[in-house]
Amino acid sequence: MTAIDVRTSAPLGRQLRAEVRWVLRRPRNQLALGMLAALPVLLGTAIALTGGPGGGRGGPSVLAAAAGNGLVLPVAALGLAQALLLPLVVAMVAADALAGESAHGTLRGLLLAPVGRVRLVGVKAFGVLVLAVLAVSVVAISGVLTGLVVVGGGDLVTLSGSTVPFGSALGRVALAVAWSAVQMAAVGAVALALSSLTEHPLVVVVATMGALITFGVLSTIPALNWLQPVLITTDWSAVLGVLRDPIGWDEMTTGLLRAGCYLVIGVSATVVRVVTKDA
Repeated sequence: MTAIDVRTSAPLGRQLRAEVRWVLRRPRNQLALGMLAALPVLLGTAIALTGGPGGGRGGPSVLAAAAGNGLVLPVAALGLAQALLLPLVVAMVAADALAGESAHGTLRGLLLAPVGRVRLVGVKAFGVLVLAVLAVSVVAISGVLTGLVVVGGGDLVTLSGSTVPFGSALGRVALAVAWSAVQMAAVGAVALALSSLTEHPLVVVVATMGALITFGVLSTIPALNWLQPVLITTDWSAVLGVLRDPIGWDEMTTGLLRAGCYLVIGVSATVVRVVTKDA
């Protein structure tokens, strides 16, 4: 075997494991996951102590429904976290993936290493995806445990008034987790594209969150309803569709397709930027 035949890059599996370890060992990410886990606990405790928003009178319908109906809590917590906390956590990880590496001077070494740049983007994107899925799962698991222990209730009473058995209710929570994970993966893809354009991680976080907040504001203006199909936040409330009977498939499917478009665009833009980037 000649020197040319010798493997000069680490196996893909080893690179993926190293990236996941790097992401999970960062104290900032660990703190963020801890805060996400605490959200359903605080929410469930408040509901148990007060009987729901406004004592169950005049409060938001989903939070009011969570009183004595524990399996509503994880979905309600996902809906709340998805508005701000989950995108913030995903944006931070994506910012560290490329902009953070560039700020610390390690990205240059990665670009010069005998590893394809497309593979590099794939590894970084995988790390962001893992954290996105883990963040959503932490909220849901904490919500399920808190709902059953603190709020109470086994079967799920839907917002439509029907009752869903415990096993099927857990399946609905799992569906909400998968749906929200796709939305956060799309946010991560866009943030990763922004991360490839700068050496300042804070710029990535501010730009991502600023865009999401702007999208949210634009969606409330009736004169701009024509923008709704292109705003990633348009169907984020569709996650609550798992609490209805039948499940709100139409809005959830539209939300998945929109998130898929953002996911493809974000990853493609990142690949183009990294491939053409000077070392």
